[in-house]
Amino acid sequence: MNPMMLEFPEQIETERLLIRAPLWGDGVAVNEAIIESIEDLRPWLPFANNKPSVHESEAFVRKARLCFLERTDLVLHLFDRETGAFVGSSGLHHIDWKTRRFEIGYWLRSSCTGKGLAAEAVNGISNFAVTQLGANRVEIRIDSRNTRSRKVAVRTGFSLEGTLRNWRRNEYGDLIHLMVYSKVRGAEYQ
Repeated sequence: MNPMMLEFPEQIETERLLIRAPLWGDGVAVNEAIIESIEDLRPWLPFANNKPSVHESEAFVRKARLCFLERTDLVLHLFDRETGAFVGSSGLHHIDWKTRRFEIGYWLRSSCTGKGLAAEAVNGISNFAVTQLGANRVEIRIDSRNTRSRKVAVRTGFSLEGTLRNWRRNEYGDLIHLMVYSKVRGAEYQ
C-alpha cells in the first residue's frame, strides 16, 4: 500500500479548535507564535533553539505541506474556531503505515496555554488517527522534566508504558529520560 494514495480529510474540528494541514502562507502566523513562545518552547523543542525568520518559518510550513501530501509526516496547525487565530501546532509523526502507529507531538503559543487546548487537540487528533487512519497505536513521547506535557498525556487517557532512562543528551549536554505514553487498539480504542 502506498500511503500517498490514502485519502482523508485535511481538517477536523473540535469544540474550540480548527485543526488542519499546513498551507502555504501559514509561516507568518507560525513565526509570530514561535517568537512569542520561544523561551517556553526552548527546553523541549530543538527548533526553538534559535529565533527563526519569517522566511525560515514559511519554508518549514511549505516542507510540512509537502510531507503531509506524501503522508510521511502529518503536521497539523491549530486555530481558534471563533477568532481564526493560530494557537499552536500538533500532528502525527514517526509514522509506521504497516503497523498504523503514530506519535502525537504538540505545542501551544504561550498566550494560549492553561486553557485545556492541548488536551482538546490531542483528543481530536488521536480520534482522527483511529477513525480516519486506522491507528492501532498512538504514542506521546515526553521529556520527563516536561510536567505540563505529561499532564496532557494523563488527562487525555494515555497510559504510561515506561521511561527510557538516559535516552539522549539535550542541547546543553544533560542526559534526559524519555517517558512513553500510549493508547492502543483493543484497549483504549474499543
